[in-house]
Amino acid sequence: MLVLCDSGILLRLFEPTDLLHLTVRSAVEALQVRGDKLVTAPQNAAEFWNVCTRPATARGGFGLDTAEAERRLQAVERTFSLLTEPPTAYALWRALVVTHSVQGKQVHDARLAALMAAHGITHILTLNGPDFARFPAITVLDPATVALPPAGTP
Repeated sequence: MLVLCDSGILLRLFEPTDLLHLTVRSAVEALQVRGDKLVTAPQNAAEFWNVCTRPATARGGFGLDTAEAERRLQAVERTFSLLTEPPTAYALWRALVVTHSVQGKQVHDARLAALMAAHGITHILTLNGPDFARFPAITVLDPATVALPPAGTP
């Protein structure tokens, strides 16, 4: 099964000091163990770069220089297959924003939903499940419920 991993997953996977790093890493490993193919979108790569290079004093920024952001983005690209944006994605996005009355920053989530539909992807690994609840064709995977139990747990 193809599973789209959103920006929050990428950011926490490659930031070992983040409180959710271990949960996200365990969820990614669990999906890989069960044979799922993990993918991400160009939009997620751009959002990843944005947060990595945003000043640490700004909302949620990591304050990394571009060389470190590039190193981390290369790690993302080695870990996840990058989806292409087919010509049908725009029409799908347009239909989603109108059908579901999407407003404001939620248009970015609708864009991911459209890309998923264009590729026949039904599952997303995200920390922001409520953002995708309006899209009935999407099944949200929460890292906390997907994560492998700690070693030594029966």
